[in-house]
Amino acid sequence: MASKIWLSSPHMSGKEQEFVKQAFDTNWIAPLGPHVDGFETDIKDYLGTSNHIAALSSGTAALHLSLIILGVTRGDEVLCQSKTFAASANPIVYLGAQPIFIDSEEDTWNMCPVLLEEAIKDRINKGKKPKAIIAVHLYGMPYKVDDIHKVAHKYEIPVIEDSAEALGSHYENKKCGTFGDLSVLSFNGNKIITTSGGGALVTKNTEQKEKAVFLATQARDNSAAYLHSHVGYNYRLSNVLAGIGRGQMRVLDERVNQRRAVYKLYETELSEIEAIEFLNEPDGYFSNRWLSCILLPDYNTREALRMHLNKDNIESRPLWKPMHQQPVFKDSPSYLNGISDDLFNRGLCLPSGSNLTEAELERVILNIKTYFASC
Repeated sequence: MASKIWLSSPHMSGKEQEFVKQAFDTNWIAPLGPHVDGFETDIKDYLGTSNHIAALSSGTAALHLSLIILGVTRGDEVLCQSKTFAASANPIVYLGAQPIFIDSEEDTWNMCPVLLEEAIKDRINKGKKPKAIIAVHLYGMPYKVDDIHKVAHKYEIPVIEDSAEALGSHYENKKCGTFGDLSVLSFNGNKIITTSGGGALVTKNTEQKEKAVFLATQARDNSAAYLHSHVGYNYRLSNVLAGIGRGQMRVLDERVNQRRAVYKLYETELSEIEAIEFLNEPDGYFSNRWLSCILLPDYNTREALRMHLNKDNIESRPLWKPMHQQPVFKDSPSYLNGISDDLFNRGLCLPSGSNLTEAELERVILNIKTYFASC
């Protein structure tokens, strides 16, 4: 069998080993250390913002802490983009709150501002104003920042910006990860850069960061005794993994350029196949193209092409199954227009890693062309 072509595998640069070696040489193997501070500074400098960064064990942890900081508790309602990975919604349930799912719009595949406002009005009429909005930059494509935040501001509801897939993307020349009242980054193994597992919370002020760090380190009070007045979590990033992150940050722009080049190659080579559609960047949008995604005519074509690629050991996968279709969220209220369902039925993510070779990309493209030539 031909060698495996992965959807999005980790891509090390070699720079990471210098920082990891420092951690070992100085015995900073304990959870915290100088690389954690350095990694937070690296992220802050990259985003070009006055915001504050808390390096954490995952993007999911950052979402969980965001909701806590905003005061979300049992019985509250949180509006969440339906077209996303489950990690965007799960932390709402951790707190005993109710997710309210909002469908997509066609321009970016992200949260529809019109449906968002309709949902807010309806929830208020039902006697419960939502406590927060979780908006996602899906596959690295920024959501409609101005429109979403205009609605949020109108009803005075804070926005948690889920930028887990969008580090390196920007909207109107401002980096994703800087738009939310709180913003979330992920460094999971398949992301554009990785710390193996990890994430970060981007806050507007030092008080929010201090609260996040306090809660993320088991909420230990400032006392010689192990005193705890609050429930805490083990959510801080380790010094060793932060060292990996510091090395990865030094090649982040290169990784963005490589992923965008992969997308551009697919677009150029497959544009003559009428059955394939691509998601273009609207004016003012810049996507890191974390994953290169295409739309096909229908579900059957999507699945047939996916299985055709799989036979040659090429990994591809459907677009995220919307949260309102997930069994675990079957009882959650949803405001729908059919767009995310259609995207799921027709959408396919192609191999997109920044470490794909020219031969591997040629093999993927040839397989796709062969499939459609045989139809």
